[in-house]
Amino acid sequence: MEEQRPNVSLPENAYRELKPGEEYTPLMPASSTPREVTPYSVLMGVLMAVVFSAAAAFLGLKVGQVFEAAIPIAIIAVGVGNVLGKRNMLGQNVIIQSIGASSGVIVAGAIFTLPALYILGLDAAFWQVFLSSLFGGLLGIVLLIPFRKYFVKEMHGKYPFPEATATTEVLVSGEKGGNQAKLLAVAGLVGGLYDFMVGTFGLWTESVSTRIAAWGDTLADKFKVVFSLNTSAAVLGLGYIIGLKYAMIITAGSCLVWFLIVPLVGSLSTSIDPAAMASLLGVTRADILADPQLLFTPENLFAFIGKPIGIGGIAMAGIIGIVRQSKIIRQAVGLAVSEFGGKSAGAVAVTERTQRDITMKRVLTILIAALIAIFVFFHFGLLDGWTQSITAILIVFVIAFLFTTVAANAIAIVGTNPVSGMTLMTLILSSLILVSVGLSGTTGMTAALVIGGVVCTALSMAGGFITDLKIGYWLGTTPRKQETWKFLGTFVAAATVAGVMIILNKSYGFVGEGALVAPQANAMAAVIQPLMTGGQTPWMLYFCGAALALTLTAIGVPALAFALGMFIPMSLNAPLVVGGLVAWFVSNRSKDEALNKARFDRGTLIASGFIAGGALMGVVSAVLKFAGVDWFLSGWAASNGAEWTGLAMYLLLIGYITWHTMRAKKTN
Repeated sequence: MEEQRPNVSLPENAYRELKPGEEYTPLMPASSTPREVTPYSVLMGVLMAVVFSAAAAFLGLKVGQVFEAAIPIAIIAVGVGNVLGKRNMLGQNVIIQSIGASSGVIVAGAIFTLPALYILGLDAAFWQVFLSSLFGGLLGIVLLIPFRKYFVKEMHGKYPFPEATATTEVLVSGEKGGNQAKLLAVAGLVGGLYDFMVGTFGLWTESVSTRIAAWGDTLADKFKVVFSLNTSAAVLGLGYIIGLKYAMIITAGSCLVWFLIVPLVGSLSTSIDPAAMASLLGVTRADILADPQLLFTPENLFAFIGKPIGIGGIAMAGIIGIVRQSKIIRQAVGLAVSEFGGKSAGAVAVTERTQRDITMKRVLTILIAALIAIFVFFHFGLLDGWTQSITAILIVFVIAFLFTTVAANAIAIVGTNPVSGMTLMTLILSSLILVSVGLSGTTGMTAALVIGGVVCTALSMAGGFITDLKIGYWLGTTPRKQETWKFLGTFVAAATVAGVMIILNKSYGFVGEGALVAPQANAMAAVIQPLMTGGQTPWMLYFCGAALALTLTAIGVPALAFALGMFIPMSLNAPLVVGGLVAWFVSNRSKDEALNKARFDRGTLIASGFIAGGALMGVVSAVLKFAGVDWFLSGWAASNGAEWTGLAMYLLLIGYITWHTMRAKKTN
């Protein structure tokens, strides 16, 4: 007999902290038996993984941005299910999203590191890219599973989980239909068309800055002070969901770098070696000789000074997080060891469905098998000696294990995985250790980059997978099924991204005129080359960032969020405050708390629509670019008029979300 359609409204306590003794009951309770893994959900998930891996790889290498695949996949899953007339699809749609979302995280892990092999004049075969991505993805899955309960259940309501919130709203609204689905669809259409007009046609600029006015140009040129703001609907929606508290902490990091450190260093620019700075930024010696001062823009000083400080801060914040979560780590390890020894064999039988993971015995078995396979890959495919191979596998395991919780923590807070920053630290540590065991030159660079690729993919997967598991927790799916089928999505995405990267290298290349930009991979190449060939490394800047993180922790400021603000450009952080201010404004206008909550919830749905529409249109833009369709009005988009238009459109967008949110009425 077909199961009754479940109540498709999230409980009132879905997004807030629970009171003492209060329990969260998911939309599909543990006593229910929803359909989850079916031939339809698996095949749709695999198809999504292939399509979105190809699109994300192209866009990421072209412009350096990897869009989050979870949201557009959720939209497509809901839409296709409705077109086919399917009912009670919530459980199946979560599986489709979980398998398909492997694409974005695997792509991020691969394209941030492995193209650096081509940039440095080395070679990367299909099997190297594929195995690096596959093994990293497997490690990310199995290392995160022991921490699932802590992040998604014990920390319920304490983290905003912005991407998971948006995806969950899409799935719930699609299942419910009616007014909520219409509201989400309208918001998605508005946000999607808004971002599509910018990304595809360039009708207005994606970012506005103080350079829009003459006084702003003067500030930037003479005092190295510039303020920039991304005007996309997706980032505005992200800020609304993150909330004002974390948005202000993140942006405070940006303000420190852009309004204090960069101007201060800019005033002392004569003490900076132009050749060293040009090397990091990929500028030729001819450009330096033509006009050395072109190097010393606020944006370049941020990349040369601010980002390394942010990397040091992220690394130290990660270490602090590891120390603070050491008890959780010990508990997870203790549980794994005890179950592997057979002491808790009966535990699964009494665990309710919505809290049932893959057994620790199986997790450890997969982990050991993956580590053995990685060792074989390193020993016979990259390195010569046993000492080097053992050192490499230890680097991968220790860093991936320790920073898994950091990656999950970052995603839970800001919805942005700082894998590129943590991977840079991995490359630095790996290079130093490998050099100490006699590995250097081209062989050392190849080994360090492949090691970095494995770790980067593991951390990217850990961050992305915690989003999937939080969605499942809110809705009431079976974690074990999500975890099991995530392996299939990882395999498909790894194979796809390896093939796409080889094709793109042959079609466009990563070096020379017309080459793909691959900014993160260029940064990795710039960092690793001096380490392996005896060049300079900004140790003092890393140390300054680490010291700052320690100071922030001592005074009670979340160091990871602050350091993320230092690493991520101001233009992407400032709009988070704008979105947070809108959320604060609409939820504090009335003395009636019930009305305030109704407004905030309506705004969450609209913000989720903005994120969803922007992400989906990002895919469309990527497909158009891949097909060679060029509708971009580059001349107009680079003009001052386009920037003023962008500012006006952004103010209209803020007015729209505020007005639409304030129309909410409290429910009886």
